[in-house]
Amino acid sequence: MNVLINRLTSDKIIRLGTLVAIGLLFFHLGFILLNLNRLPPVIPIYNQLPWGQARLGEKLQVFFPFLLVTGMVLLNTIIAAALYERMPLVSRILGITNLLLSLLSAIFIVRMMQLII
Repeated sequence: MNVLINRLTSDKIIRLGTLVAIGLLFFHLGFILLNLNRLPPVIPIYNQLPWGQARLGEKLQVFFPFLLVTGMVLLNTIIAAALYERMPLVSRILGITNLLLSLLSAIFIVRMMQLII
């Protein structure tokens, strides 16, 4: 495990992408926890579904995007560490993808909560 961590921290792009992604995930979680009590019982999370009750989700379903992105960042980080020796470019792309996933998810949650609250 230490070998994988050393591989990730040795590359500047992967290290920066992963650390900023983790920081954004902590911001994402903190923002949700701070505003959870102010949310109504149902919130419009599923915007791609037809209009009406299908778009609404319970208050705790606001954690789904966070959990999904956290799992994807963890998976991308493990894959980037495993592939770094053979394909450093792919590992760097995965590091940048981590950053973009976290950023877009945080923007989605902040924007959704601002519209509701």
